[in-house]
Amino acid sequence: MAVKIRLMRMGAKKRPTYRIVATDSRRPRDGKYLELIGTYAPVGECSVKINEELALKWLNTGAIPTDTVRSLFSKAGIMKKYADSKVKKG
Repeated sequence: MAVKIRLMRMGAKKRPTYRIVATDSRRPRDGKYLELIGTYAPVGECSVKINEELALKWLNTGAIPTDTVRSLFSKAGIMKKYADSKVKKG
């Protein structure tokens, strides 16, 4: 099973909010997901809430983030921690 970390659209028309979820890549965008990692609200005052432990857990198990999620993780410093943990292991 190929796991991806991607955005799941929520919210009203023209006022989107997103959930950052770990899901099977074959499932639909708004379908069933394995675990909720965080939220992202780009409209108005941009807010991002990410559970860092869950994000690192899924990255370490081989989940692949989409480009947008990778950007959000980079801004939060999660991708740097993930890269550092890979260097320490190897």
